[in-house]
Amino acid sequence: MSWIDTHCHLDATEFDADRDGVWQRARAAGVAIAVLPAVKAAHFERVRELAHALGLAYALGIHPLCVDEANDDDVDLLRDALARHADDKRLVAVGEIGLDWFVPGLDRDRQQHFYLAQLKLARDAGLPAILHVRRSADGLLAGLRRIEVAGGIAHAFNGSVQQAQGFVERGWRLGFGGAMTFERAGQIRALATTLPDTVPVLETDAPDIPPHWLYRNADQRARGEFARNEPAELPRIAQTLAQLRGWNLQQTAAHTAANACAALPRLQALLERA
Repeated sequence: MSWIDTHCHLDATEFDADRDGVWQRARAAGVAIAVLPAVKAAHFERVRELAHALGLAYALGIHPLCVDEANDDDVDLLRDALARHADDKRLVAVGEIGLDWFVPGLDRDRQQHFYLAQLKLARDAGLPAILHVRRSADGLLAGLRRIEVAGGIAHAFNGSVQQAQGFVERGWRLGFGGAMTFERAGQIRALATTLPDTVPVLETDAPDIPPHWLYRNADQRARGEFARNEPAELPRIAQTLAQLRGWNLQQTAAHTAANACAALPRLQALLERA
């Protein structure tokens, strides 16, 4: 079985001490490839170099939580990077981009400006997008109605059934990861159970969104106990999806890999090579 982690921030500082070992553990667990999305312009080259060094895929974009600190010309830097690496088969998407309407105090107008500008770059480059969705599905869908791109993945999807259908009708795939492993995550688990077979893809969002077996509560975190998610957790996360859908693990690997490659077509050749 070959697993694809469609969203993993392996460039994060949390992995500085043992990054190679983290990926070796993932490969030993059966993870064939991971997609590394950038979150700011300063990280573009780092993410690209890391993907090449480890044989992974990458995406370039400016995260909505980073737009308040971004320069106005960072969109131009993204345009230049996409053009410079247009023939790089490891560049599979524009991302992580989107909207975050959960964190208080963020400039929504600035988020919207960067989101729409990056959708236009994805459209012009003929690349799919990887979207950050947090209480913002309606806003994201409104942008996609204005600017059509070549599909992609709504990462860590946690919206309603109607919002999920809005993405599905446009040919998008939805990402499921550690949050799905919590029994109290009823809406996410219901979506993971009932969406068409062609929709779910797997992700870790490592080092974030740990599954329930890695979760630390506030008291534990106050005592200095922290849980770092890793791509090696993906096969165990996949077991939850298998149980919810009534699939065996082989079916789960096959469906989610096919969905990932449909969402991010350049992944297919990379998966075969891996």
